[in-house]
Amino acid sequence: MNKVILTLLCITVCFAFVKAQSVYPGQHEGKITLPLQGEVKTYAFDLKDVRLLDSPFKQNMERESRWIMSLATDRLLHSFRTSAGVYAGLEGGYSAVKKLGGWESLDCELRGHSTGHILSALSYLYASTGDEAYKLKSDSLVNGLGEVQDVLWENGHNGYLSAYPENLINRNIAGQRVWAPWYTLHKIYAGLIDQYLYCDNDKALDIVTKTAQWAYDKLMPLTEEQRELMIRNEFGGVNEAFYNLYSITGDLRHKKLAEFFYHNDVLDPLVKKEDNLANKHANTFIPKLIGEARNYEIEADARSKEIARFFWNNVIDHQTYCTGGNSHKEKFIPSDSISKYLTGYTQETCNTNNMLKLTRHLFCWDADPKYADYYETALYNHILGQQDPESGMVAYFLPLLPGAHKVYSTPEHSFWCCVGTGFENHAKYGEAIYYRTDNALYVNLFIPSELTWKEKGLQVRQETSFPQDGKVNLAIEAEKPIKLALNLRYPVWTQNVEVRVNGKKVSVKQSPSSYIVVERTWKNGDKIEINYPMSLQVAEANDNPDVFAVKYGPIVLAGVMGTEGMDAPAPFSDPHQHNDYYTYDYRVPADMTTALKLDKKNLNRYIKPSDSEKLVFNVINEDIRLEPLYNIHRQRYVVYWDLLK
Repeated sequence: MNKVILTLLCITVCFAFVKAQSVYPGQHEGKITLPLQGEVKTYAFDLKDVRLLDSPFKQNMERESRWIMSLATDRLLHSFRTSAGVYAGLEGGYSAVKKLGGWESLDCELRGHSTGHILSALSYLYASTGDEAYKLKSDSLVNGLGEVQDVLWENGHNGYLSAYPENLINRNIAGQRVWAPWYTLHKIYAGLIDQYLYCDNDKALDIVTKTAQWAYDKLMPLTEEQRELMIRNEFGGVNEAFYNLYSITGDLRHKKLAEFFYHNDVLDPLVKKEDNLANKHANTFIPKLIGEARNYEIEADARSKEIARFFWNNVIDHQTYCTGGNSHKEKFIPSDSISKYLTGYTQETCNTNNMLKLTRHLFCWDADPKYADYYETALYNHILGQQDPESGMVAYFLPLLPGAHKVYSTPEHSFWCCVGTGFENHAKYGEAIYYRTDNALYVNLFIPSELTWKEKGLQVRQETSFPQDGKVNLAIEAEKPIKLALNLRYPVWTQNVEVRVNGKKVSVKQSPSSYIVVERTWKNGDKIEINYPMSLQVAEANDNPDVFAVKYGPIVLAGVMGTEGMDAPAPFSDPHQHNDYYTYDYRVPADMTTALKLDKKNLNRYIKPSDSEKLVFNVINEDIRLEPLYNIHRQRYVVYWDLLK
């Protein structure tokens, strides 16, 4: 297609706006042409509607943003420009650009994925804070990618855009060895779409629409045999990206591209409700279901809805550790075998990132508090603790080998997949705190924040020190009195919740894993006080009750085991050795305590809170200190203990 005609087509389509929904139902009104077809019970707020107040979440976001802003735009564009034959240097000459290392090195086939992640992260940061610095950096990246795409177009690659040559796609189509080229394209496409949705960047939409035209022309002539061969390779969530683009443009070619990546061998068994997860690469698997979730929302496809639900329940019930993570050496384990897979290579962070994304879709459909319970577990016990507060760096795995420790990235020489999702995770903590219907507000997470519900003329300020204690305070600012149901989550881990409105106690008849519904006409200045009692609990391995973890409320407590022997070189030093983590020796001291003698039904007799420190406990008659796993950094720890009888 002629480049000028395609550009005009994009402009025409993109401004044919009608009221509809977005990536999560309820978001980005005015930027979606396709109305929501799937049935949903609740809607997400836009990220710009929520501002974080001071908390560990906001502190993580600020550290992560400093890391992103420290990476110069020319460095993030360098591999794109080099592969396209564009001058990639600064005024001082080609060598003036300091190359990125690790999985962004010029000889790594995944190069470019981090730039895509950073496009998304910058868009979330801009939405979450309103700080124009994030938009300015975003615009520079988008403009640079547009220049690269223009040069490639002039050289016969109509619409193609990546940091590697198009021949990697050809190798994938031919079934030759290549490291996940569509996975990288997914990150770039998703980043551009996010730039349009969150930063109002029309150029980003123009660029990604052209890439979709290239993809359509490239893929539609393939035979079914070629298609099946190509999609055996990991392709990330490129199906979701094309569904999202379709929801924006209404262009049936984008829908056809999304459907092209339907992976029959993986998804058809789920239609039959077969458990076929064992030994499958988890982060290859999960994004396929997110794409199916979007297909349900856009097309009301009942099959997509059912396989997404079945998959989620299967993973949660049979694959998930007490922290909310899953996988051993990046793969799903045999069902119900947690105690047999407590290794140094558990819980790839990308998996948890994508399970949280899928969970948000399912919550919108059903408004079932079990999804919020899981979300909280994974957010606190895995995602929050992925980042090292000392350096701002992030971990690839959350190892559960007794005596293991977290291993962190470097600022410029790692750029693993979990660095990329880490850029995103720590930029969007405001996304799942609140949900809405026309006449109800859901409070799902207890994170200090301020919600602005512009359509209702309502602001809600949440103040809490949770999980240091279970007290949550909500303050209402309303332009005028408004009748609304306030649905306060009653978590699965608590009992005897107390609620007061303006100092008056409200009768609570609900039970754990439900919602306390407080319906009234709210006025400016109204105050709601909630107290969620927290207690020590046991989380048993799903295959062995004598292997267990200790939790306080939803928070996993781990034994702090010191630093002895923690001098091994970091893994992933070679970008071509993807699996060199699997030979990493944690050098766990042989005499480390990994078993406890206690009565699991009476933990308070054996585990006592510290008199001077919040969320710190001591095991009686043992020199063992328990802290939240998310707080333990640069030290060894034990999460799952053996029971001594």
